[in-house]
Amino acid sequence: MNKLIIAGIVIILIAVGGYFYFANNYSGDPEMVRNDVSTTDTSLSPTTESQPTIGTTSQKQTVKTQTVIGKSVEGRDIVAYHYGTGGTELLFVGGIHGGYEWNTILVAYEAMDYLKANPTVVPKNVRVTIIPVLNPDGLNKVVGTAGRFTAAQVPSTEKTVPGRFNANTVDLNRNFDCDWQAVGTWQDKKVDGGSAAFSEPESMAVKNYVESAKPKAVVVWYSAVGGVFSSSCHNGVLPETNTLTNTFAKASGYRAYEEFNFYEITGDMVNWLAKSKVPAISVLLTNHTDTEWTKNKAGIDALLGYYAK
Repeated sequence: MNKLIIAGIVIILIAVGGYFYFANNYSGDPEMVRNDVSTTDTSLSPTTESQPTIGTTSQKQTVKTQTVIGKSVEGRDIVAYHYGTGGTELLFVGGIHGGYEWNTILVAYEAMDYLKANPTVVPKNVRVTIIPVLNPDGLNKVVGTAGRFTAAQVPSTEKTVPGRFNANTVDLNRNFDCDWQAVGTWQDKKVDGGSAAFSEPESMAVKNYVESAKPKAVVVWYSAVGGVFSSSCHNGVLPETNTLTNTFAKASGYRAYEEFNFYEITGDMVNWLAKSKVPAISVLLTNHTDTEWTKNKAGIDALLGYYAK
């Protein structure tokens, strides 16, 4: 009998002790339960190299460093790379004519390397976006890759001409909505402008990105004349476009042109941007082989300085 009484007392003491331990350590307060898992645990907010986080641990902000804006006819990614986190976006585009104007792609990659190595040159209020290869199928046709390449991989100039067009043999710079025509002109040649404005996935990818991101200004690299050209679509040159042209030209040493009038252009990308009230310029490299990086770096720096608050 005494053994039963003692066992009962022990059970009661254990139960009372367990109650007070639980009450002291887990009060039932929801905040206590949440705080048991650290808010800095990155497994709750996964990040990758392309999506770092900024700000405090209590208020994280995901920042993309690259975006796939679309795919080419043959299914290759069209990638936009981002530098800086400001609200004023400057967009640079290379490779609209693929492997034919391959130096416009290399100058875009040089710009990317420069911004990556020198992140402080991008003002705090600015974000720079670079699309180095708008026509990856045309690039692949010439150099055998849609990504990074070297000048040594490029064949002789006469063999690069097929790379001007996308996989549907459309000239992408004749596929935008300003004076679009099914048959466009390139120098003294007739080229395919597509079945309609934005009929090609590459030009549609740019359209969608511009309409979503709403860049403050756009610079598109071409070759080969050696100059900075303002954009317009029967509505005059926008005042901001005129400033862009003169700022880049003065810093780079390229000649400034109010318009491209060497031959008729239909479905041009920068002229569509002008029609959409987006300030845009064409920077035409002097030839088809040199990136003229010193000139273009000076132009980029001048634009960054102009848009810095």
